[in-house]
Amino acid sequence: MGRTDERESHPRRSGWLVRGAGTAVTALVLAGLVPGTAVAAPGDQVAAAQAGRDAAAARVGEIGAQLAQAQERVDAARRGAQLALQEYEVRRAAQEEARATADAAAGAAERAAAELGRGRDEVVAFARSSYMQGSSNPGAAALVTAEGPAQLVERAALLEAAGGHRGDVVAELTVLEQEAAAADEAAQVAVQAAGAAEAAAAESLSSAQSQEVSARAQAAELADRREVLEAELAEAQEVLYGAQGAAAAAAAAEAAAEAAQARPPAAPAASSGSSPRPSSNGSPSSSRSSSSPSSGGGAPTGTGTTAGAPTGSVVDRAIAAATSQRGLPYSWGGGNGNGPSYGIPPDTAVYGFDCSGLTEYAYAQAGIRIGGTSREQYWRFRDRTVAAGDLQPGDLVFWGETADHRSIYHVALYIGGGQVVQAPQSGDVVRISAMWFGSDYYGAVRPTA
Repeated sequence: MGRTDERESHPRRSGWLVRGAGTAVTALVLAGLVPGTAVAAPGDQVAAAQAGRDAAAARVGEIGAQLAQAQERVDAARRGAQLALQEYEVRRAAQEEARATADAAAGAAERAAAELGRGRDEVVAFARSSYMQGSSNPGAAALVTAEGPAQLVERAALLEAAGGHRGDVVAELTVLEQEAAAADEAAQVAVQAAGAAEAAAAESLSSAQSQEVSARAQAAELADRREVLEAELAEAQEVLYGAQGAAAAAAAAEAAAEAAQARPPAAPAASSGSSPRPSSNGSPSSSRSSSSPSSGGGAPTGTGTTAGAPTGSVVDRAIAAATSQRGLPYSWGGGNGNGPSYGIPPDTAVYGFDCSGLTEYAYAQAGIRIGGTSREQYWRFRDRTVAAGDLQPGDLVFWGETADHRSIYHVALYIGGGQVVQAPQSGDVVRISAMWFGSDYYGAVRPTA
């Protein structure tokens, strides 16, 4: 449904405006401003005005709740899509490992088959020689034809060694047959494992894609609804606060939206009933305080600073690499240690980074491998954690839904001065943003070689 149709077909809004107009006329009548009418008692005027403000206040709260609930649904959908993407990337890595194992097993089976063929050829050659000489022991003829005792002794020694060799050939053939059978069985098992890993990765990819497409559709729908609801909200606020108060409220809402613009979707608070602030452009916003970390929600308990001092040259290279990519689009599943890349569906035509692709690239340029997913990047350096109050440039900061590192859904690179560089979400670009905490703030690590 288009935006114009939505405005025209919004019965609740039009009904509220009609009621608001009726209230205004009633107030004028009571105030004696309409000719030919009686002047109401002051107490009635106060009651009418209070009733109008109460109705406006109720509508303000209702619209705010609608926007907050819709925003939370969008944020939850985006978090789910990010977690599903990471699950796919983990399974894709397992698939690649299983395929490499299967290829190595196939190579081993091929080499074992070749060795087995060589051993069989030797046995066949021995059998053919024995048949042509009429005996399986051709050494007797060699001894009989010796020209003297010295040659007889020499030939006897050689035949003894040759006889031992023939015995070794038969024994070796038995071993080769066993090894070839084992290698072939291992290859079959590896191929089956690779097939299962490939199927699991395909299933994860399908699920992740469905969730991402759904999240984007919900975000687009929210953007359309937001414009209509915010126009109605402004009217209700003007009744409630007056024109000057409504303008101040709108300015405050706009400032809050700008502050939340670059934040990725936040996890719901575990014990709070607060709602995210609506954002005028549909970007996700957080319901958490941005002033200090919380001990609840996603933050693992007991996390302090266990990392050593950062290495200046490494940090400088990592930050320079990440900030050099500013302006590149967010690409779902895009980017790696080599740089930006096209993402996976629905971002196969978008050349850029997702959040962990950007941080992987940044540290690859500094010579440190940190892994390809945000959960892996935390887990790899889990023994080098950094408390929120000890953040230094170069630290990786994470957000998650629970204390389990597998619930981490976003990572950014802290660059100092209360700022991070990040690839926030679809529709956005690599940017420098203000650092934020909240109950979904998971923690930080300091990568080192």
